[in-house]
Amino acid sequence: MINKGIILAGGLGTRMSPLTKAVNKQLLPIHDKPLIFYPLSILMLANIKDILIIVNKGQLDQYKKIIPNGKNLGIKIKYEEQDKPRGLPDAFILGEKFINKKNVALILGDNFFYGQNLTKNLINNSKLKIGAKILLHKVFNPELFGVAKINSRNKVVSIKEKPKKFFSDYAITGLYFFDKNVSKYSKTLKPSKRNELEIVDLLNIYKKKNKLNADIIGRGGAWLDTGSIDDFYKTSAFVQAIENQQGLKIACLEEIAFIKKWINKKNISNQIKFYGKCEYSNYLKKILKTKN
Repeated sequence: MINKGIILAGGLGTRMSPLTKAVNKQLLPIHDKPLIFYPLSILMLANIKDILIIVNKGQLDQYKKIIPNGKNLGIKIKYEEQDKPRGLPDAFILGEKFINKKNVALILGDNFFYGQNLTKNLINNSKLKIGAKILLHKVFNPELFGVAKINSRNKVVSIKEKPKKFFSDYAITGLYFFDKNVSKYSKTLKPSKRNELEIVDLLNIYKKKNKLNADIIGRGGAWLDTGSIDDFYKTSAFVQAIENQQGLKIACLEEIAFIKKWINKKNISNQIKFYGKCEYSNYLKKILKTKN
């Protein structure tokens, strides 16, 4: 069972410069909420309440202004500063003490997930006991992604990074579930040509042990990487369109916590005062009018 999660929100965000010269990418808005709300909501939907957010050195105060420690959401949030990007597996080395030999989920701070059955799938994946699990999404341009080939039992049989020839159209998304060995395995990795630890190398350790499985985001589900300006605004437009159509907010952290009974209406009232007069607060006021 996984009850610990890490959000990797470091990185230089060079593809979105000059916007990211002053503000971390994960604090920029996707529609009416900071990007960091979206990966945090995914961990919360998976019933993960003990969370570590890894941020760039010198940007900690910016994050604590919007997400102090998680008490307002009925969860625990800790922070760890990263002086420079060293690749995804570095999160398990930096967070080794936090992980404390327990199973853990990792989500990249610039990844967006949405889907009708997403919550059910997240909860099922968080029940992982041994090995590792990756989330896959079918794409039309697999040459731009790390992709995985799976067998009929969703066991990963092969992984390739940005294949030049068609290999598989299942892209590896930025959400991973690992057992307690992840920090130990990460420390055995050697930097690649770009001087970073590679997530593919870590996944291959589990694959060689026949302990790497996959779950697939089916039709109707969405996975978006907000790493570029174009993708960032496409994601924002997607969120705006869905919210305007349904009248429901995506990644409203307080609503998720309230539905799960982690917080009560008094907590929501306090959050309304914290956010001030805005559309997000108006949505929270609607929650206060519910009978729960």
